Amino acid sequence: MTVAQLRKRIQQRVMALSVDRLRLAEDFLAYLAEREDNAATRELLAIPGFRSALKRAEQDAAAGKGVPYTKVRRDV
Repeated sequence: MTVAQLRKRIQQRVMALSVDRLRLAEDFLAYLAEREDNAATRELLAIPGFRSALKRAEQDAAAGKGVPYTKVRRDV
């Protein structure tokens, strides 16, 4: 089953739900999204040197340092 087919199937099921079940489904989807975000964050933080590189990048951005994307990619 393709992603598009899966999304369509889920959409059809959602359209048939009562309001109470919709609330429950939304809560469950929010839970899944949060878990996925947390797992991705843990994975990034496990990379050696990531925290310090992120902090440096945030400081550079706040100071206006950086390169405009048009200088990096001329075709955008």
